[in-house]
Amino acid sequence: MNALTPLSRFDDLFSEFRRMLQPLAQGVEPMGDIRLDLDESDKSYTVRADLPGVKKEDIRVEVDGNRVSIYAEIRKDVEEKDPKDKARVLMRETYRGSASRSFTLAHDIDEAGVAARLEDGVLKLTLPKREQTSRRRIAVQ
Repeated sequence: MNALTPLSRFDDLFSEFRRMLQPLAQGVEPMGDIRLDLDESDKSYTVRADLPGVKKEDIRVEVDGNRVSIYAEIRKDVEEKDPKDKARVLMRETYRGSASRSFTLAHDIDEAGVAARLEDGVLKLTLPKREQTSRRRIAVQ
């Protein structure tokens, strides 16, 4: 018997618990992260982020130097049931909550020129690169 043998019982218990919950998670994809495509040209970056079913007023984009953050509130409306209706919900795969994604780019962004547009569930960001300031050597007196 080694030092890890007593803990293996807990591992067996958790494995069994995960196995029992597996059917409940079939076909359900967590929405914590936002999937995106990122392209770069000489003067700007273009981001396309998948946000299906999200309204533009529920999206927040922040730019701080070379860091970009996208936040979205997902509000899937659930129909109110008539109390007289005897139907039971057998499955609900809609998601309600929030999602976010942050990433850092190689160049600082010109915040004044950023454009954001939501169309057909895709958020498109145009992020112009900030002009590089030239480095200057200072003589010490």
